[in-house]
Amino acid sequence: MLFHPYPCKVHSQILLPWSGTLNWRALEPFQTVLVRRIGDRDEWVIGIGTHELSTNEPRFGPSACFGFAGYDLKNNFENLTSIHPDQDGFVLSSWWSPRFFVRLGQGKAILQVEKGDEGAGSAFLRNFFADPGPLPPMARATWTRTTTKERYLEQVRKLLVHIHRGDIYEVNYCTQRTAQLPEFDPYAAFAKLLAHSDAPYAAFLRVGDHFALCASPERFIRIEGDRAISQPMKGTRPRGRSMAEDAALAEELALDPKERSENIMALDVSRNDLSRIAAPGSVQVEELCAVKTYKNVHQMVSTVSARIREGITPMDILRATFPMASMTGAPKVRAMQLIDEAEDMRRGLFSGTIGFFLPDGTADLNVVIRTLTWDASTGRASLISGGAITAASDPVQEYEECEHKARTVLNAFGHAC
Repeated sequence: MLFHPYPCKVHSQILLPWSGTLNWRALEPFQTVLVRRIGDRDEWVIGIGTHELSTNEPRFGPSACFGFAGYDLKNNFENLTSIHPDQDGFVLSSWWSPRFFVRLGQGKAILQVEKGDEGAGSAFLRNFFADPGPLPPMARATWTRTTTKERYLEQVRKLLVHIHRGDIYEVNYCTQRTAQLPEFDPYAAFAKLLAHSDAPYAAFLRVGDHFALCASPERFIRIEGDRAISQPMKGTRPRGRSMAEDAALAEELALDPKERSENIMALDVSRNDLSRIAAPGSVQVEELCAVKTYKNVHQMVSTVSARIREGITPMDILRATFPMASMTGAPKVRAMQLIDEAEDMRRGLFSGTIGFFLPDGTADLNVVIRTLTWDASTGRASLISGGAITAASDPVQEYEECEHKARTVLNAFGHAC
């Protein structure tokens, strides 16, 4: 892979101290915004506005490249279709160079702007670092499930028939709920979501009237030079009400044979995906079924890495690995066919990815889960949640896990589930 040193164009860099406080309202004047947290590096990477559009392909180059890919980009990579209409308004894939590019971490902020735009960039940072004050209360809302519990259980039983006869080994099945939120404040809501979840791979995305507030605990792909890392997540437990209960739930997750089998199947798909762009013999499992603890849940995570072959581009990597193993199944293509038959909605941005490619050869893409999407022009909001179905799945327990994942988002806003 050919990476450019950083920076490569005529840019200005402004270095400022950062206390950790952020005023999300400072993002409001901009029609295009992408914010990503990289929790394991205690860093934020933020792209404000657009300078250059690069259609639907991510790239490494002399400028930072920010963007997203929705789940249905799969139809461009495989012989697949989607029977449901588009709902969330996001295009399949879009990548662009931002007007301002900010990195926050270790008590400092680095702002990169093109020559002549320093004043506007500095003004944005001053607003971004201003004391946001108390968050306003959020209007209550009631969400409506588009898939009833009875239908959920019926569809899981159908998927289990496919599993038991060997068509697939695992499949990720999701359902949706919607609400009308005409007075929704996405900036205050994102602040509340972060405070509630402390999600390590959180994202805030705005493209015109379309917003995504993402409290993702899962990384899809990390690139550092010629090395790619994927971290499939399968297996969930809620946090306990006491230290003893919390420890017991984490241990239960670590030892649960069903959760481990789910995780290992997703890991095997990830290994196979990475092998398509890897140097021979370089795919390695670095972490197997590790239990990681977050603010509201325990999650089981595995880590696999590979050395990227010469000549491989970011689009090659996306084509080989997308959609991610944890949100599809095994075998991957057949699982995606059954997902489209079983689910009652098009996923859209959900179970896609939001991230960036930087001129220094680093990139970070998350998994779009625990995510509310909102259309400011109509007030329509959507929340999708799901889980892995395997031969050992109990449909009622799977339904409850789905509900718990939805509540981790809705509880942040005080909304009825």
